[in-house]
Amino acid sequence: MLHAVIMAGGSGTRFWPASRANNPKQMLQLVGSTTMLQSTFQRLGGLVSPQHTLVMTNKNLVDGVCEQLPDIPPEHIVGEPSKRDTAACIALAASMIVRADPNGIMLVLPADHVINSTSQFHDCMRSGMQLIEQQPERIVTFGIRPTYAAESFGYIQRGDALANTKVAGSYRVASFREKPNRQTAEQYLQSGLYYWNSGIFMWRASTILEALTRFEPDMMQHINTISDAMGTPGFKVTLQREFDRIHGRSIDYAVMERYSEVAVIEATFRWDDVGSWQAIGRLTQPDEQGNCVRGKYLPIQSQRMIVYGEEDHLLVTIGMQDTIVVHTHNATLVAPKSEEERVREVVKQLESRQWDEFL
Repeated sequence: MLHAVIMAGGSGTRFWPASRANNPKQMLQLVGSTTMLQSTFQRLGGLVSPQHTLVMTNKNLVDGVCEQLPDIPPEHIVGEPSKRDTAACIALAASMIVRADPNGIMLVLPADHVINSTSQFHDCMRSGMQLIEQQPERIVTFGIRPTYAAESFGYIQRGDALANTKVAGSYRVASFREKPNRQTAEQYLQSGLYYWNSGIFMWRASTILEALTRFEPDMMQHINTISDAMGTPGFKVTLQREFDRIHGRSIDYAVMERYSEVAVIEATFRWDDVGSWQAIGRLTQPDEQGNCVRGKYLPIQSQRMIVYGEEDHLLVTIGMQDTIVVHTHNATLVAPKSEEERVREVVKQLESRQWDEFL
C-alpha cells in the first residue's frame, strides 16, 4: 500500500517578512487560492488516502497544520521537538509506517512545491510504485528536465536506462550534484543528461530504514528507541529526549549519495520548489509592465516588480524596476531582485539583536 509523508517543518527564511517562525511559507497563500501545504495535500487526492498520510512538522506548527488539514487524523500530524534535517524526519515517519504496514511503500514530498498537473503527478508516482514492486530494495527519485540554467537547485545526473522495465523515462542515477555555479549549470543544461532534483522520493519504508541503519547507525539507535515507545504513556518524553540527541543530516547525504540502487524517473509534470521571492515571478501572471502582484498595488513607471501585500493596504512605487516589495503588519522588505539571497541575512540579524517580534 502507498503511504505519503509530507515534510512541512521548514522555516522559509528566504520569504521573510511574510514567512515567520510560527507561520512559515508552506502555511501561506503564495501561489493560488490555497496554502502550499493544502495544495500538496490536495494533490494526493485519488492517490493516497488521508488515513495513510503523515505530516511531519515542528512542534510549534502542529495546531496550524491540524487547522489547515482537518481531513488528516490528528495523530498523523507529528511535531518534531527540534530541527534535525530530513534524514531524521524520514526515519521517524518510516518507523511509524512499518509498524502499521511492514511492506508499505512510502512517498516523501516537501510541502512547498508547485506542480502544474495532478494527473501527470499521479502517473509518475504510479510508475515509481512499479519500479519498486519489480525490485523492492530500489529507491526512486523524480527528476525535472531543466528549462534554464538554475543555480538554486540540486541536480541529478542520469545513467543508463533501466533494463527489463516498461516504465518510460526511467534511468539509473549516475550521481547527485550540489547547486552549481552559472557556468556549470549551463553545462548541465546543454548536456541533456541532468535533471533538477525535485526532492520527491519513493521507497519501501523498510528499505529506507535498512539503509539508514547501515549508513547512520547512531541516528537509528535513537529512532529505534522512539519507535519502541510508540503507543506508550512515555512516548512524548522519549521522543523529546531521543530526537534532540540526533545529529541532523539531510537524506541526500545520509542515503541518496551512498546507496547503490537508486533510479530516477523523468517527471512529465512542471515543477517549482518556490525557494525565494523570485519564484513568485515565475509562477504568477505578470501585468503589462511585467509586475507580479498579490494585494493592492499602484505602479507608476515601475516594471518587473514582485509585490506582495494585503488588500487593505495600498503599495505604490514610482520609477522602480526589478525590485521585491513585501509588506506585512509589522515589517516591510524592499530589495533588488539581484540581492534576494541576502534575505536570510535579515533573519540572522534579527536573531542576533533578539528582535523576536519580527521573526
